[in-house]
Amino acid sequence: MSVERFELRPGYSISRVIKGGWQLAGGHGSFNREDAVADMEQFVERGVTTFDCADIYTGVEEMIGDAVDSIRRQSGTVAAKQVQVHTKLVPDLDALATIKPQDIESIVDRSLARLRIDQLHLVQFYWWDRSIGDPLAAWDTLRTLRDKGKILHLGCTNWDQNAMSSFVQDTQDMVSAQVQYSLLDARPIGDFTQWCGRNQVKIFCYGVLAGGFLTPHWLGKEDPGFQFENRSLIKYRLIIEDFGGWSLFQNLLTVLSDIAADSACTLSTVAMRYMLDQPEVAAIIIGARTAANLGSTLSVFDITLSAEDRQRIEEVLAQRTGPQGAVYELEKDRNGPHGRIMKYNLNAE
Repeated sequence: MSVERFELRPGYSISRVIKGGWQLAGGHGSFNREDAVADMEQFVERGVTTFDCADIYTGVEEMIGDAVDSIRRQSGTVAAKQVQVHTKLVPDLDALATIKPQDIESIVDRSLARLRIDQLHLVQFYWWDRSIGDPLAAWDTLRTLRDKGKILHLGCTNWDQNAMSSFVQDTQDMVSAQVQYSLLDARPIGDFTQWCGRNQVKIFCYGVLAGGFLTPHWLGKEDPGFQFENRSLIKYRLIIEDFGGWSLFQNLLTVLSDIAADSACTLSTVAMRYMLDQPEVAAIIIGARTAANLGSTLSVFDITLSAEDRQRIEEVLAQRTGPQGAVYELEKDRNGPHGRIMKYNLNAE
């Protein structure tokens, strides 16, 4: 098994499985910090060299920085430079009206210090409400910081094609779009994916395993309802309901499990492989807090889905009722069920 890689731009190659960081940001269950940092090094050793984080993921940039520093001390600078860090810049909702270029640069400098690197490989930009303040000016500041060498590449997160189009001044400006995209959430299919293809913007998928719902653990289980302490489970149980409800979800798990049995893997592996095979998808983000399931995750590079496998999956997907609307449209409604669980001012906390 070798980890598949994707060249986003000439000379910049990433692993097609990206280790996600949101699960380490609090509200997703307890973990040991030292073990989590050590496990990051295991991911790199096994070929998963690309990490996803954000300025608003509390403590996560620092943990990745500790892992990079440990690799640097133990294996040298060359080994540490194998790691690509994709962070995000998400100014607080309450700060949008007054944020200045120097504030944007300060956020970038803070991420560099936390991560203990001299250049951010990718900054993924998001602005909670584009009607407030001047997001284009903030984007121009990021372009300036890229030209100064503090940032290598720019991307965005949680925007549809209409939002992104204002920020693409040439086909090299925006290299990626990180969006929720899975067997349960097909909102990126169609206009969004086609726009990305025309504009050389590659897709990073998060929510591929729906916070752990698309795993064998939930096969055959009764509907747990909507009350969870884990923020991921709250978020993705809502998506399951939009998808078509618990019964249709169980039908999907059953089909995935049957396909997995034929391929000697898990149903999660099948779900991941299906998404890696979608048009314009460069990588999938897997929110693993530890390396406990790393072997199973990497088995995604050992399997191939047949036309019959895909047909069986798509027969279930044809019955879904949602989620409806454009990318991140449901989540933008701060008074709706998806928006109410979001936190909008994490930099201020």
